Amino acid sequence: MPSYYLMKTEPSVYSFDDFLRDQETVWDGVTNPAAVKHLREMKPGAKWIFYHTGEERAAVGTGSVLSVDASDPKVPVVRVKAGKRLSAPRTLDQIKVEKKFADSPLVKIGRLSVVPLTEEQWKWFTGRQ
Repeated sequence: MPSYYLMKTEPSVYSFDDFLRDQETVWDGVTNPAAVKHLREMKPGAKWIFYHTGEERAAVGTGSVLSVDASDPKVPVVRVKAGKRLSAPRTLDQIKVEKKFADSPLVKIGRLSVVPLTEEQWKWFTGRQ
């Protein structure tokens, strides 16, 4: 059964265009204990939303998890593969008005860089409702 996440990055550090160019990368630099916990819980095949922070504040694309090495519990190594650009970015303002996100850590804990999503939330981002 697939699991779903949203992972944030500053586009000036690593953008979705960079991800599409690279096609695969290791998701690193995460230090918040709650976000690290979510990385450790990921399984190969998990799907995720690529979210630009900073001025943009919008979900812009998708990816999937290729592998997770959680042998170091403080620094899990998550290898990810690029998916597709969303047909239209989903802004934080759009997310906040959706009832399906009312209890989401995405809205409640804004600084958290890795958050789990429900299948319903994933479908909203990807337009597969």
